[in-house]
Amino acid sequence: MELTVVDHPLAARLLTRLRDETTDRAAFRLAMDELAFMLVYEACRTLPTAPVDVTTPMGAARGVRIPHAPLVVPVLRAGLGLHGAVLRLLPETDTAFVGVARNEATLEPEPYMNSVPADLAGRPVLVLDPMLATGGSLAHACRLLHDRGAGPLTGVCVLAAPEGIAHIEASGLVERVVTAAVDERLDDRAFIVPGLGDAGDRLFGTA
Repeated sequence: MELTVVDHPLAARLLTRLRDETTDRAAFRLAMDELAFMLVYEACRTLPTAPVDVTTPMGAARGVRIPHAPLVVPVLRAGLGLHGAVLRLLPETDTAFVGVARNEATLEPEPYMNSVPADLAGRPVLVLDPMLATGGSLAHACRLLHDRGAGPLTGVCVLAAPEGIAHIEASGLVERVVTAAVDERLDDRAFIVPGLGDAGDRLFGTA
């Protein structure tokens, strides 16, 4: 599995804003969206392209198009915070949703929603899961996608813990993970340290 850490001053500045406990919800959402744009930009670096000819005001030019946009799968609910960036960069793509809640007693993922097509026919997929903590939710989503015939799977995560990276790598399901940082560890509640708290709560509230 390839791990890409987007080491860029602008990404670091946005991540700092996300970490800050005084950042309000509106500013948190905006920072998440702007950082997602950078992460998705990097995640799409290896997308296959096809040549296309266009006419500029000065004459002919050769450009590219993306003939087969990847499917995008936000892992609910926090994955929705990354979704807007994909739609701006790849407005033609399709979206499916996987809903996974964490059981706070067992720390295991509990699925509650799945709108993934029955046969993905080798289509590449971007899986949006902001917090790669234990790796349980990302692994669940990727196993489901793999079982339905997905092609290369790329995880897009704002933060990752070493434990989550190890879990995903051991699963053998994911070709690449793109993240803004790898933090120190998980605490006894399986939250990333120093992390940024509960991304879903900070994006959407607890109601």
